[in-house]
This record gives sequence, structure tokens and C-alpha cells, in this order.
Amino acid sequence: MNSTQIPELLSPAGTFSKLKYALAYGADAVYAGVPKFSLRTRENDFVKQTLKAGIDYTHRRGKKLYLTLNIFAHNVKIDAFVKELDKVAALNPDALIMADPGLINIALKRVPQIPIHLSTQANVTNWTSAAFWRDIGVSRIILSRELRLPEIAEIHLRVPDVELETFVHGAICIAYSGRCLITNYLNHRDANQGTCTNSCRWKYRLGVEQGSLINTEKEQISRFDGTHPAESYFVEEPERSGEHFPISEDDSGTYLFNARDLCAVELLDQISSAGVMSFKIEGRTKSEYYAALTTRAYRKAIDDLASHRPFDTQNLQDLLALSNRGYTTGFYTRNPREYGENYHDARSIELTHKAVGINAEYDSGSGLLWFELKNRLEKGTLLEIITPTELQQTTVKEIVTEKSAKVEVAHGGTGRVAIPYGADPGPFAILRRKLYSQEQAQLIKSGIRIAGDS
Repeated sequence: MNSTQIPELLSPAGTFSKLKYALAYGADAVYAGVPKFSLRTRENDFVKQTLKAGIDYTHRRGKKLYLTLNIFAHNVKIDAFVKELDKVAALNPDALIMADPGLINIALKRVPQIPIHLSTQANVTNWTSAAFWRDIGVSRIILSRELRLPEIAEIHLRVPDVELETFVHGAICIAYSGRCLITNYLNHRDANQGTCTNSCRWKYRLGVEQGSLINTEKEQISRFDGTHPAESYFVEEPERSGEHFPISEDDSGTYLFNARDLCAVELLDQISSAGVMSFKIEGRTKSEYYAALTTRAYRKAIDDLASHRPFDTQNLQDLLALSNRGYTTGFYTRNPREYGENYHDARSIELTHKAVGINAEYDSGSGLLWFELKNRLEKGTLLEIITPTELQQTTVKEIVTEKSAKVEVAHGGTGRVAIPYGADPGPFAILRRKLYSQEQAQLIKSGIRIAGDS
């Protein structure tokens, strides 16, 4: 680990509620988006009033909030951006995360008192680019995800007077850091190195493996009627006859360009030693449960590093318990190639645990713990109650509804319910139930059903 400072833990704050959970579970800073000018607009409740409340809430806790305005603007958005910039600058954010050179130029001149953090969308992959942005006036660079540890270390060595930030966890796509890797995938020529073959424009045909003529004829359709292709289908580029790229498709689409999620919790020491001073978690559109549990795991891992304790494998297990598309450590130590892709499904899957409740409130008079029910809960379930510092277990002996009725089963989305509990776990307690063991989860991921699984 970098001996001069402990790296910052930067967590996503897609909403005010998620901001509170991220800070409660150990984030040093959070980042939130201005809806019209960031690349995350859904599930974003930050308007001027909530944004001010969020910044004030963060500052009262001695933490930082960075505002994301990282769109690449068309002409029609410039005037609106300038007006929005003046508004958000008055709220006193700790930095602006930006990518568009023109908009950065405006911000540096118009609000010079606010630091600019260069978004990963700007694709800094070398030290000369880092030096350029430093000279322009950018104080921090969020590096491209394609970089390996030695490359990051060289950037830090050659440009030591600019802060470096990298993503260590969260969703990624085949177009890493906003750049297309399709041409690299198909014929090993890297668009990021100037050798793009425009493979996204090639003509492809849809084919099916000829395992059985009878089965093939059954699958034939004269027109598209909403039927999805069978698993034996593939795509093929005519100039590369015989090179079949298998696809499967469900209601979510195909999986040809579906990536695994990033998880670099085991590499934090190496990433810090390379000169990175801020570890960033992706996920502004994900839940409070995700914001809290990812922050909690990385907080513990960073604290262990700072105290020279060995890596605690429980931190990785806690991250594996979250919904994910399978994990990869990204490009830090090697090119993940096909091991960075997910050929099996498009959705994130919860394999070991499921969130049950958030927004806890304890009634000491009745001994009931009230919470917002997120997913199905039934009497007799063994629950884990997680706080920023502890994990306790309790068996559900009763479920009480807001109408004071006692029920055997309660379903997510039906409001608040309560269970008997012996002490106040605090307002940021999270309740979850166990689905399967890690071993059972691996079997499920491999397509093997567990007895009783439906």
C-alpha cells in the first residue's frame, strides 16, 4: 500500500437514500449525478433541493460529495449546461466529474474554486494524456478501465502531481470505459490502438447448427413473431466462414457482448502501490443494499491494509453474496479475454442471499423492529441483520403488518412490517435471508438444480 496516505473509498449515491447508506457503511466520499448532464439518469432523485440536502448531509459528517456532469454535449445543451453549472456550484460540491473538453474549459473558467475530476469516459490510458489534463487544470484523473497495474504505476511516476482514481467494483460492459472492443473480440485488432476494422458495421447472418434436419425445419419461421432463437444459433461474418459465435437469447436479449462484473477487492494493495489514491465503486442505479454491502466490504479491506493485516477472505465472500453477473478482476493483471465475458445470462443473480428489508426503525416499547419489506418473508426464516459494524442472526417468530395483523407470509412491496427483536440495531440496519451455501450456489450457476429449488 502507498505509505503516504490511506486510499479514499468512493461509493455511488444514485439517490439521497443510497447516499445515506453509503456514508453509514464507511464511504469517505460519494458521487451523485446531475440528471440532465450525467450518464446515469434513471433512479436519480437529485433535483436542486435534494442535491443541496445531500451535500449538506455529507459535509456534516466530514465526508465529500462529487457531482457528475460527464455527458458529451451537443450544441443544444451548452446554454442549459452553463445555467445548471452556476446552480450546482452554489451548492458547494467538493468536485465536478466531467469528460467533455469544452464543458471542462467552461467550468475551469466559470467556477475555478471547484476541482475538476476527469471522468473515465475521457479515456486516459497514458501518462502524456494525464500530463495534458493536469496542465489544463484538472486535479484528478479517473483512469480508463483497460489499464494494467504497471501502466498505472508509470502514469503516477511521470505525473505524480495529479490524483489518480480507478474503479475497483461494479458493472462493466464489452465497450470498456466507453470504447468499443468488438473489433478486438472478432479479429484481435485493437480499436484503442488505432487498428479498428469497423467490425460493428460488418454484415452478419443468423445461422443454426445442423444437428438434425427435422429439428431445424421445426425451428424455421417465415417472419419474426417474437420467438427467440434456440441455443444452437450463432452469428457468422461472411468473410470468416466457419467462425461461429454462439448466441443464446431470452427476453433480455443476446449475450454475445455481455461482460462479467468487476471485483478487485483482492488487488487493493497492488492498486494503491501503483499510485491510486481513490477506489471507486460503480452502481448509482443499484439498491441501498448494494451500496451498503459493497461499501462495507471495501471499507473493511482498506482498513485491514492500513493496519497491515492480511487479506480477509470474508470480504470477498460478502461481495460474492451480492447480485452479480460473475466476477472478473478486469485488466489490472492481465487481459481477461473470454474470461471477462458472461455467456450464460444477462441479469445479475443473487446466489447466496436475498435482501429482505431496509429503513429499519426500532420500537423499544413493543420490542418490534419495523422495516420496509423488499422481498418475500415468511415466519420461521433465519434472518441476518447487518449493520456497519456487526452481523447478527435471528429467527422470525412473528410478522406484524402496519394494520397490526400477524401473518405467516409477507410479500415485498406491501409496505412496512415488523418482527420481534431484542435491541435497536440502528436506522441503517439491513435484513437479508440466506438462499444457498456457496457450494450450492456454484452448482446452480453450473446448471445443476438443488432439491426443493423452484
